[in-house]
Amino acid sequence: MATVNFSVPEDVKNAFNEAFKNQNKSAIIAELMREAVERAARKQRSADAIDRILERRRHAPAVTDEELRAAREEGRQ
Repeated sequence: MATVNFSVPEDVKNAFNEAFKNQNKSAIIAELMREAVERAARKQRSADAIDRILERRRHAPAVTDEELRAAREEGRQ
């Protein structure tokens, strides 16, 4: 298992120690790090999906207002 050292503000350290007293702090930190990595990965996947959608929109055929109105009317019938 690897060892990681981080500097954190004293108030954060104290709050963490108080919130997780009598618990395995190494396990808690590892789980928090896993969650942060997954959150960052989700954020990247979301940004990538948005980029793909925007790229597809750039190549999509233009639709006029009249064509949109006609499609709406057709869909309501």
